[in-house]
Amino acid sequence: MFDFGIKDIIDILIVAVMLYYLYRLMKNSGSLSLFYGVLAFTVIWVVASEILDMRLTGTILDKFMGIGLIILVILFQDQLKRFLIDIGSHGHLRNVLKIFKHDKNNDNSKHHAQVMAVVYACMSMSKSKTGALIVFQRKMPLTDYEKTGDEIDANINVRLIENIFFKNSPLHDGAMIIAGGRIAAAGCILPVSHDMNIPKNLGLRHRAALGMSQATDAVCVIVSEETGNISVAKDGSIKIKVTPIDLEHIISAIDF
Repeated sequence: MFDFGIKDIIDILIVAVMLYYLYRLMKNSGSLSLFYGVLAFTVIWVVASEILDMRLTGTILDKFMGIGLIILVILFQDQLKRFLIDIGSHGHLRNVLKIFKHDKNNDNSKHHAQVMAVVYACMSMSKSKTGALIVFQRKMPLTDYEKTGDEIDANINVRLIENIFFKNSPLHDGAMIIAGGRIAAAGCILPVSHDMNIPKNLGLRHRAALGMSQATDAVCVIVSEETGNISVAKDGSIKIKVTPIDLEHIISAIDF
């Protein structure tokens, strides 16, 4: 008779959680088909080595599993880094500590002013069809990406944002990174997404924003140079034609 206890339930739950996070990781990186391949290979491995007790096949598959895990780590090192940072972050602790801060109203007022500065700048650039790409840092540090551009370290204001993305500006084609409540850098180079499901009418800025949202937990705001439409890339997906009101809500929810 098959003995099934609490330990087995916990074992199944652990595997289920691992599969869920692996599924989410693959989905955000645009490699969902790879997830199904890994899952099918794992099922065959378990059936051959554990259920049917096929020693030779099980041994061969064991070797492939070891090599396969190393290959997956190499291919998805950025996504794994993001996942581990997300687990080890103290975002919830920071939110609790904010309750006890005496200057909470001042912080909220400052944050709102920074949000509106970005929104107004995007509205202005949208009307003039000035291309822009603004990246908001969240939990995951973006220091490596900041180093690809020029350090700014300035307060967030409308005129500075518009001047950085002005068509004759040398920083126009790169991305601006906002971190720690300040404009950290501009002219930064971002990883480009190779997702085949991206609409063909979207340009390099949109692909870079989507790639950044897949590699990190950052939120990216794009202003199209061709149409003037505002888009937002977040958590491996992109939303097109975002209204100023929606943009305000999205940015307000970011703890930058």
